[in-house]
Amino acid sequence: MSRVHDMGGRFGTGAVDPDENATFAKTWHERALALNLACGALGQWNIDASRHARECLSAADYAGFSYYEKWLGGLTDSLVAKGVLTLEELDAGRGAGMSPLADRALKAENVAATLAAGSPYTREADAAEFAVGDCVQVRRPARNVAVPGGHTRLPAYAAGATGQVVLLHGAHVFPDSNAHGLGEAPEPLYAVRFTAQALWGDEAEADDEMVLDLWQSYLEQA
Repeated sequence: MSRVHDMGGRFGTGAVDPDENATFAKTWHERALALNLACGALGQWNIDASRHARECLSAADYAGFSYYEKWLGGLTDSLVAKGVLTLEELDAGRGAGMSPLADRALKAENVAATLAAGSPYTREADAAEFAVGDCVQVRRPARNVAVPGGHTRLPAYAAGATGQVVLLHGAHVFPDSNAHGLGEAPEPLYAVRFTAQALWGDEAEADDEMVLDLWQSYLEQA
């Protein structure tokens, strides 16, 4: 079963805004992003775990929260789950004392360099099973096969669809494993092209297509 966040292709959510000139609508949005970056520097979780934390918000909260409220909700749950903060400290709005993680604080003067360095997720792995031009089928159901209800980057709307490999990205950390502390388990990552009708049915435009980045274990030979 998919979580509420896996909403690609559903009716009723409105048109996608293609505007690329988005800015922070409110000042606290900037602070929400900054908090997530600063707390990520504490080294208590990885990007896949943080995504999963947002996905694990209750359906009511996920549907009702704005974008950055989801970020704050997932961050708060992660901080408590990892013991970085207690519920009592959250209620009080202040820490009970000096944190043992204080020396890992991301200083303002180091933010630009840290962001510029990034966190590359490319790794070495076994040889790719598929090549450019191969027809592949996305496995179904679209779920984490190791952790029930766990994180996956396989969207539900792609399950069972057939497409063509157009690019091999090399090997990357496998999020389904990395999000749950099971190791990086790197796999080849492919760009796979699908016709819109293969994903959405006959009501989709016949000439439209979509390219999805999919890990090797999400795919089978068509």
